[in-house]
Amino acid sequence: MLTLREIMTTDLVTVSPEMNLHELAEVFASKRISGAPVVAGTDLVGVISSSDLLEFESTSPGSPRHREDQTEWGEVEDAREFEGDAPPSYYFTDFWHDAGADVLERIETSEGPEWNHLEGRTVAEAMTPSVWSMTSATPVQQAARLMFDNRIHRVLIVDDGMLIGIVSAIDIVRSVAERGLCE
Repeated sequence: MLTLREIMTTDLVTVSPEMNLHELAEVFASKRISGAPVVAGTDLVGVISSSDLLEFESTSPGSPRHREDQTEWGEVEDAREFEGDAPPSYYFTDFWHDAGADVLERIETSEGPEWNHLEGRTVAEAMTPSVWSMTSATPVQQAARLMFDNRIHRVLIVDDGMLIGIVSAIDIVRSVAERGLCE
């Protein structure tokens, strides 16, 4: 009987509940993973997946597209052109009451809060605090049944209260592909 010990991933990528969601997305992309245990110190506090991240983002209000306290601009009477290497966006700084170098920098970058609301949100806000876990001695078929019945993609492996590994749906698929169904 094949157990989770034989197929689990022990080289764990864990994340902190304080990590911002933009950093989390970068970790997922760079490590080519779709989920990770959330650990605070030595305590397992939850799990976060790309599905959690997408759900959180889809239910969050978007960045405002206009300022409530401004009236319509109407037609621009003073159409000026700027000489030199000024970016086209420089023209609009005359219309903003808070215009200045910082506004130009925000326009030219996509790293500000207007463009990336995920930087201001944390893993703790989007994670699933309930964790599905099993011991390393659990048969793979039992883990597959738990994952199928609960529509989850990973099970954390906890022995003697310590997080020691993770089994994802792809680990089970790999096991079936390499070893067959009968082992």
